[in-house]
Amino acid sequence: MAAVGLPELDQLARTLAGDRHDAYSERALERAFEEFVSRPRAALAEVAIVADGREFPSLPALLADPTARFETGELRLLGAPTGSAAWRFLVPFDRMRFAADGSVEVQPLGEGSPQRGIARVILREHYQVRSQADEARGAAGGPRVEPRGIRGTLAEAAAACRAERIVPFGAALLVYLPEERVRYEFDAVRSVLLQDARAGRLAPARRTRRSARVSWALDQYLARSDLSQFGVRCLEVLVESPGLTSIELSHVFGGVRELVDSTLQGLVQRRLVLFDPRTGLYRARLDAFQPGGLALKPEAAGPAADPALRTSVQELLAAADARATCPLCGRVLPAGPKAILCPDCAALVGPA
Repeated sequence: MAAVGLPELDQLARTLAGDRHDAYSERALERAFEEFVSRPRAALAEVAIVADGREFPSLPALLADPTARFETGELRLLGAPTGSAAWRFLVPFDRMRFAADGSVEVQPLGEGSPQRGIARVILREHYQVRSQADEARGAAGGPRVEPRGIRGTLAEAAAACRAERIVPFGAALLVYLPEERVRYEFDAVRSVLLQDARAGRLAPARRTRRSARVSWALDQYLARSDLSQFGVRCLEVLVESPGLTSIELSHVFGGVRELVDSTLQGLVQRRLVLFDPRTGLYRARLDAFQPGGLALKPEAAGPAADPALRTSVQELLAAADARATCPLCGRVLPAGPKAILCPDCAALVGPA
């Protein structure tokens, strides 16, 4: 697959926005594109895109075709590596097939039966077309063209990109499997699947697996938040860890330590992350992503709850939720709201 250049993205912006993609917008797109390509990440494999039975050379080419809806489709990897080190923090796959209802069938590399799950998209780096007149109205107190992250099925994401005049540079595909959610990141400019940012930079032992339900709550929050892209990435890594220092996060993202420190302090101020000055660890507050979780009610009486203890309890509950088993037969309970018994045992016990 050939990489998409600035001329193709400029043409896509003109197709989506018409005259609103003026000279001011062209310069803004060029700056956003140059900033994106200046931060390359390691690629796992090239990606072939099939939407509604037709193959497209890239995601921008798909968006430029108004007849392509992406109701059904397929992502196929070309020359995917088989070594486990390259796939660290990810679940290896050969192809994914998407159905119109938003479900996905993940075919593993080599031999093996496909896994069924739910697929959703959240936009990463992108450019939203805004003309000089749009900026002038916003500066004068009028409505502004606000950048936004898009989350939904592939068809919903494609429709929203066209409606909101968004030129995507990267996107994350969130695949919710029975036991966990896997986050695959794609470079839409190079049409490649990217390695996880932690691969080769963070020991696998520093990862805490979360259940799909915990990840769903996090993803819902991020989809409607106004966090910066770097803040989003830091929070995602912290949620999937027992706690990390700012030095470790700087190593993961290869950024300046001061930028990481200021981003983490912002997450602490938003009450999304706790900082332990004794160990230097930053830990995500899992309860913050639940509905109403940020508006904590003060205690009516007695000493205030220990925030670190609250987070520890939330992590224990999340781990127990992910490993809950039926007390009668011992089988792992299915994902989602937990009942005491598995469906088979509940059916047997019910009539009695």
